[in-house]
Amino acid sequence: MDYKPLATTIVNHIGGKDNVISVVHCATRLRFTLRDDTKADTELLKKTKGVMAVVSAGGQYQIVIGPDVPQVYQEVIAIGGFEAGGAIQDDAAEKEDNRSQISKILESIASIFQPIIPAITGAGLIKALMALLVVMGVLQNTSQTYTILNAFADAAFYFMPLLLSVSCAKKFKCNQGTAMALAGILVYPSFISLLGSGEAVRFLGFLPVTRATYTSSVIPIILGVWFMSYVEHFMQKVSPKAVKFFSVPIVSLLVGGTALIVVLGPIGAWVSNLINLVFTWLSHTAGWLVPTVVGIFTPLLVMTGTHYGLIPIGTNNLASVGWDTVVGPGMLVSNVAQGAAGLAMGFRSKNPDTKQQASSAGLTGVLGITEPVLYGVNLKFTFPLYAAMIGGGIGGLYLGLTGVARFAAGSPGLLVLPAYIPNEQVSALGYTMSNLVNAAIGVVIAMVVSFIACYVMFGIWQKSGKLPEEEYKTTELPTNPATEPAAAPASVPPAVEGACTLASPLTGTLMPLNEVKDPVFSSGALGQGIAVEPEIGEVHAPCSGTISAFFETGHALGITSDDGGEVLIHVGMDTVNLKGEGFTPMVKTGDKVAPGDLLLKFDIAFIKSKGLSVVTPVLLSNSAAYQTIETASAGKVKTGDVVIGYK
Repeated sequence: MDYKPLATTIVNHIGGKDNVISVVHCATRLRFTLRDDTKADTELLKKTKGVMAVVSAGGQYQIVIGPDVPQVYQEVIAIGGFEAGGAIQDDAAEKEDNRSQISKILESIASIFQPIIPAITGAGLIKALMALLVVMGVLQNTSQTYTILNAFADAAFYFMPLLLSVSCAKKFKCNQGTAMALAGILVYPSFISLLGSGEAVRFLGFLPVTRATYTSSVIPIILGVWFMSYVEHFMQKVSPKAVKFFSVPIVSLLVGGTALIVVLGPIGAWVSNLINLVFTWLSHTAGWLVPTVVGIFTPLLVMTGTHYGLIPIGTNNLASVGWDTVVGPGMLVSNVAQGAAGLAMGFRSKNPDTKQQASSAGLTGVLGITEPVLYGVNLKFTFPLYAAMIGGGIGGLYLGLTGVARFAAGSPGLLVLPAYIPNEQVSALGYTMSNLVNAAIGVVIAMVVSFIACYVMFGIWQKSGKLPEEEYKTTELPTNPATEPAAAPASVPPAVEGACTLASPLTGTLMPLNEVKDPVFSSGALGQGIAVEPEIGEVHAPCSGTISAFFETGHALGITSDDGGEVLIHVGMDTVNLKGEGFTPMVKTGDKVAPGDLLLKFDIAFIKSKGLSVVTPVLLSNSAAYQTIETASAGKVKTGDVVIGYK
C-alpha cells in the first residue's frame, strides 16, 4: 500500500510542517506536538481515509492510524523533514507554549518512556516465556541456556539507567553520549561493589555517598540527566570556542556525576522506595482498590493521554522489586473488556461496515491494542465504552481481591498472560501458579461482563432511538431493474471553444467526484474529474497519449495525453489491498494508446466479494494548469462518451 498520499494529507492539514515541534508514534497513533493546535483541520483529518480518529490530549495532537502507523510515520518524517524518533526543537516556540504544566509533564513522561517500551516489552516477554518453559519442564533453570536467556531477559531492566539516559538526553536537549556515560556510573561494577561493601563511602574525602541500588532504577537517572543538561547548557554559553570541545563534557560529567551520586541518586532511590511502600500499603489495606480503579478508568486515561502517568510506576515496580500490582493487572482487564465490547458490537450490528470494523478492532483490543476499538467503535456509540468500563471494573476487583501481580512487561492483553507466571525470584515470596489462574479468571470475567453489558445496552439504545437506524436494520435489498425506470444518460459537458476532451474509460453510472466516499478523491486534492460505477470490467483509453504509469497491483494507471493532460484512472476504493488479484493489465508503461484501446480488465464480482467498492475516479491530475474544466452530469455513460472538457 502507498502511504505517501495519507502522510501528505496529514502533514498539510496539521498546519504544515512548520507547525510541528516534534512527532513520534506508538503502536497505533502518530503523536504530534504542535506549535498551534488551532491550525490543524481536525474535522477534515477525521474524515480522511486511513485515519480512525483524532484526539488532542496530554499536550499532544494524536492521529489514530492503527497497525499501519509505522509505515505512515516513515512517510510523515520524510515529507516533513522531521527527525526520526525525535523532535524538531524551537526555543521561541517553547517560550510561547501555553499548555498547562500537567500537560507538559505528561508529554515529557511519554517522550522519555516511549522509546524504551519495545525493549522492556521484549525482555519481559522473554522472561515470561522462560517461566512457562520451566513450568512445562522444557527448560531447566540450572542449564547454560537458561543462564543465557536470563541475560536476554534481564539486560534491559538491569541497564535501565542506560536505556533511559538516551531518551532523557533527547528530551532535555543535551549530549546523548555524555548522558550515557553518566548512567554508566550507576551500573559500574566497582562503584556497585563499593556501595555494597557496608562501610561509609565519601567522595573527595568529605562528600557522603548514600548506599543505594541503582541498577534497574528509573528516577535517579532522569533527575541526573535533567540536572546535567543545565550544566551542559551553561558550559556551552561560557566556554571559549577553543576549549569548548573538552571543557563542556568534562565539567558536565564531573559536576553532574557528583550531584547524581551525592544528592539526586539518593533522592531518586528514596522516591522509588516511597512509591513501592505506598502501593505495598495499598495492597495490604485495600488490595482490591487499585486494579478496580485502573480497570474502570483506563479508557478515559488513554483518551486524555494521562495513562502515561502510570507507566513509570509500573516500570519502576518491575525493575526494583520484580512485580507490579498497579498498572499491569488493571490495564489487562480494561483492555480485554474494551475488545469484548467491540466484539459484542460486531455481533449485534446489522450494518456490514460496523460489523467488520468492530469485529477486527475488538480482536486487536483483546490482544492488547485498544486504540482502534476505543476510537473507532466504543467512543463512536458510547454505550460500548460504558460496558467496557463495567467489565474492566469487575475484572479488576477480582484481580485485586486475589492479589494478582504481573512479573514482566508487555502490552496488556491475552498474549501477555504468561507474564503472570511466577519466576524463581517471586516464588520465594509466596507467589504460585494460582496467580496465573486468577489472572485468567479475571480476564474471562472482564470479557464476559463487558460482552453481555454491551449486548444488552445495544437493545436499550435501539429502543430509545439513540442508535443509528442502519446499525440494527439490514441493508436494503437491491431494486428490481425491470420495475425501476432507467437512469438518464449523462449529459455531455457544455462546449468550451478550443477545449480538449476526455471520454469515459468505462461503461456504467457516472457520478460527481464529490460523492466518492474517499476524501482524498472527493476533495479534489488529486485533481478534478468524475467517477464511474462500472457495469463492465474494462478500462479503455479516454484519449490518445502514452501510458505514464501502471501500478504493479493493476488497480490504477496514468496517461499523459497528446495535448498535455495528465489523466489518473483509479479502479475502486482500497483495491490496492488486493495486490493485483482480479486485475489483468493489457498495456504497460511507455505504450502509446489511441482512444478506445483496451487498457485493463478487472473482475467486478471478485472485487465486490472482498467488500470493496468498484467506483472508479477519472481525474485530470494537473487540473491547476487549466483555466476551465467542465464535467458531464450524473447519469448513464458508456465507453467513448465525452465526460470532461478542459482548456
